[in-house]
Amino acid sequence: MLALWSAPRSRSTAFARMMAERDDRVVVHEPFSQVVDFGEVKVGGQLAHSEAGVLEVLRAIAAESPVFFKDTTDFHYPTVLADRDFLASATHTFIIRHPAEAIASHRALAPELGRDEIGFARLYELFAAVQAATGATPVVIDSDDLLDRPAQTVRAYCEAVGIPFLPEALSWEPGMRSEWQATSRWHASTSRTAGFQRAGDGDATAERARALEAVEADPVLRAHHDHHLPYYEKLRAAALRP
Repeated sequence: MLALWSAPRSRSTAFARMMAERDDRVVVHEPFSQVVDFGEVKVGGQLAHSEAGVLEVLRAIAAESPVFFKDTTDFHYPTVLADRDFLASATHTFIIRHPAEAIASHRALAPELGRDEIGFARLYELFAAVQAATGATPVVIDSDDLLDRPAQTVRAYCEAVGIPFLPEALSWEPGMRSEWQATSRWHASTSRTAGFQRAGDGDATAERARALEAVEADPVLRAHHDHHLPYYEKLRAAALRP
């Protein structure tokens, strides 16, 4: 079982879209966040009503076929954090994005955005729990690297987790996938892509500057950013350098 954890709006859906294009494992979309948000989630055709139920179904699928799932830390997952076997036996990986950019993107979709649902503190908590359970530093990738050096970044990720690098999976047909339907407005931008690419003018420096300006102009968002930045920096320090 291979997992990718992310704070919201950190380009994890694009990464999962690439994993689906590989077509070499069952890909599960945000089972933990959906079961918390909606009270139930369909995982591989089975309905789960709790974190424990999701874990049970994921383990059953993984007993028959390789599994990749991605999820976001806008919610807290105490059952996952308490399941040391799951933390140790699955391969947990992480993707990050600068908090200013993630916050600006998140706020555009959720105007009443709260501090904790931004997710970097929870993401680091999960990272630390995996590290404690395994005795090893989990794989982290920076989504800026993913956009600027997609082949090198995905190759480095594949080597780190022990799966083959498939360059043909770096491009795909645009479109809204069925597993995104329950939360489709969050995935509209990814549905328009055909590979890893920046939105707008594609200028990374300008994108970061706009995000920082928007966050700094709002005292609430600035406080949120200051809270999460240290957790991002700890994760960034562990990131692969493709």
